[in-house]
Amino acid sequence: MTEHWSAADPGVLRFPSGALVRGRGLRHPLPSGPTSAPMPTFAVYLLGKQPPRTEWDARWLCWPDFRLPKDRRQARLLFKEALTRAANERVEVACGGGGRGRTGTALACMAVLDGVPPDRAVAYVRQHYHPRAVETPWQRRFVLRFADDA
Repeated sequence: MTEHWSAADPGVLRFPSGALVRGRGLRHPLPSGPTSAPMPTFAVYLLGKQPPRTEWDARWLCWPDFRLPKDRRQARLLFKEALTRAANERVEVACGGGGRGRTGTALACMAVLDGVPPDRAVAYVRQHYHPRAVETPWQRRFVLRFADDA
């Protein structure tokens, strides 16, 4: 079993189940924190083009900036995998921007998977992750409809 994130680490969101996931924007450097191992063990990267290799296990979801994922089915599978792995691993979800739009949307979808009602998921992520998470109207609609896409 891997050491988890600390809920006090920058960008870490605690889901209702207790799972901890770090969200961030890749334009920012890796955050430093009080934990002895700030690197993720698994990551989902939300980018318009394939990211470079990492030292940790990572998946890429094609998701251009200010848009929606190219493949909704793949998004659901990757968000489920990330949430499942967060029970035993340090999971990171990151986009190429500031870590609010695509990352916030992904975290809100993961909140839906974790039991948060779709109409409350954006508010949950804004309260517990970043007040400006999920930036566009179509990202908010994506979260609202996420449960219906099962």
